[in-house]
Amino acid sequence: MKRTKKRFLAALLLLCFSALLLPLCGCRQVKAEHKDDGKPFIVATIFPPYDFAREIGADLIDARMLIRPGTDAHSYDPTPSDIRAIENCDIFIYTGGESEAWAKELLDSIGNSGHSSPQVISMLETVKPLEEETPSGAESQKHSHMHDEDAEAPEYDEHVWTSPKNAIAVAKAIKEALAKADPAHAADYTNACSRYQSQLSRLDSAYRTVVQNSRLKTVLFADRFPFRYLTEEYGLQAAAAFPGCSSESEPSVKTMAFLIDTVRAENIPYVFTVERSNRSIADTVAAETGAGVLEMHSCHTLSAAELARGESYLSLMYKNLENLKRGLQYAAD
Repeated sequence: MKRTKKRFLAALLLLCFSALLLPLCGCRQVKAEHKDDGKPFIVATIFPPYDFAREIGADLIDARMLIRPGTDAHSYDPTPSDIRAIENCDIFIYTGGESEAWAKELLDSIGNSGHSSPQVISMLETVKPLEEETPSGAESQKHSHMHDEDAEAPEYDEHVWTSPKNAIAVAKAIKEALAKADPAHAADYTNACSRYQSQLSRLDSAYRTVVQNSRLKTVLFADRFPFRYLTEEYGLQAAAAFPGCSSESEPSVKTMAFLIDTVRAENIPYVFTVERSNRSIADTVAAETGAGVLEMHSCHTLSAAELARGESYLSLMYKNLENLKRGLQYAAD
């Protein structure tokens, strides 16, 4: 909570600073965040909604992703350029969760300043959110709250896009916002969204088939666990070293023992890590049990190399599915 407040104050100071610069810079420089070509300008904080918007809007929109390639989204702070982009966009998409509380406060400040506010899509508000939960084996993080009401307010897991069903809902919200921002191309957005939702539905069906025809129903992450929406959707059990948004990197002896004992007791052939992990926990569990190590990509942020080779939400989720097949010991009919 303290970090969230510091990040908001930093963003607010940047907003004030950028406002002071506007008379000096002129409108042309403010609009330099995107081509002033009359197209709807969409700003998304992270990769999944940015990718959804590109699939639906294609060449009819300008889109920008705030989190730089390879950056940890949980430690991101907006730059003056980012704030100007949010001020001047037509549609702003963010998770709507605790890690992006700075954005909610910033949007309030923009509205109070008299500046026209963009349409806002909070992904948590487009789906049925799940409260942050500590998976089996993981030790819950201790949060220090400044007010009693903060301690009572639930914190929601923000990784809603890891369920293709939720991705379908977010895509619909983006389509509706685009149709409102650009009515002349509403039919184009509707048709593109329908095609993309069909692809997402096939992805959803593929996951259901794999889970239904697999020997195992448990995934063990020797790492953070940002896949609660996926495991809840398909009826999988999960064990992990840390919750999805944890900043911890060193598990306790108790947690390590739990992970190793679970692999042995359930004869789990593979343990999972997430992208850009140092794999130290997974390698230790593997060395103790003989299990292999597989990666699941959360799609939260991509590396520069992944973006350069054209990776998408769909391509990464299908790669995840292939590793899930191995991890769950999928048996095709």
